[in-house]
Amino acid sequence: MAMNDALTDVSGLRVGHARVAGDRALTGTTVVLAPVGGVIAAVDVRGGGPATKETDALDPRNLVQRVEAVVLTGGSAFGLDSASGVMAWLEERGRGVRVGPDPSQVVPVVPAAGIFDLGRGGDWRLRPDAATGRAAVEAADRTELGAPVAEGGVGAGTGAVVGLLKGGIGTASAVLESGITVAALVVANAAGSVVDPLTGVLYGRYLEGRPAYPAAEVHEAARRRLGELREQAAPLPLNTTLAVVATDAELTRAQAQKLAGTAHDGIARAVRPVHLLNDGDSVFALATGRHALADAGPLALNEILAAGADVLTRAIVRAVDTAETVEGPGGMFPSYRQLYGRD
Repeated sequence: MAMNDALTDVSGLRVGHARVAGDRALTGTTVVLAPVGGVIAAVDVRGGGPATKETDALDPRNLVQRVEAVVLTGGSAFGLDSASGVMAWLEERGRGVRVGPDPSQVVPVVPAAGIFDLGRGGDWRLRPDAATGRAAVEAADRTELGAPVAEGGVGAGTGAVVGLLKGGIGTASAVLESGITVAALVVANAAGSVVDPLTGVLYGRYLEGRPAYPAAEVHEAARRRLGELREQAAPLPLNTTLAVVATDAELTRAQAQKLAGTAHDGIARAVRPVHLLNDGDSVFALATGRHALADAGPLALNEILAAGADVLTRAIVRAVDTAETVEGPGGMFPSYRQLYGRD
């Protein structure tokens, strides 16, 4: 485990959050800001209902080599407007793909993906826009390198819901024996459940070995409460889990693509079912290239692939564990900690 157990343990990466203002707003944006010059990036989209922007640019067969930022946002497809604010901020600093003789002539490529959280605060039309994106990237830029990352109901996780529970932002990291760091940041907002119905344990905690089981009466009370909420909930939840998995290893774009794909296993360990038609599950992979792979052989990537899935599972657990209950005009979203008496 690295210093902050966070995405920012990958040196050079910064994270910023912004929330949409208003009593009936429950949404926001999170930006992962790369160091000047950008990082290798890739994406793997496995949900059936994604809201994304500039993901095709990350295909290893295409032109763009590096990106300066990744945007995770609420507001579904509407919220992708937040990427425009990040693009403007980067352009002002001459950061992006050079397209002309003047250093200011750049096109920042800002991949973005959105979760469905429309109306969860009570007003369908309150969602992130370009100003929200600018606020989030400015917040990222203000942070010190290696700073802790706020978790729970912040940024893109402000209106996140997992099953019937409040979701949010979570992050985790690991340092491998080779010295390479692998980390993840997630917006946990899944249509599936994160709780084992037989035990009340978060699925992701089984990765830790033998988790602590809630008392039988506590679990039964929680099941009854979730049953009541299920009767009141919309019949077809629209959700999405978004993640950024990053490493300080030197990866090719094809290797980063593989990392993005295998990291989805981390979601599958923590959420059941996963990758549904009403999810938009998307994982971005970033590589800063500060450390060469420990072994020049073709299997050298394996330890990073395994760690990427593991840290993503732990990040989902953190997202659910740090979320707080929200009750307002848009509905009642209890936290796991409140439901199971862990507050």
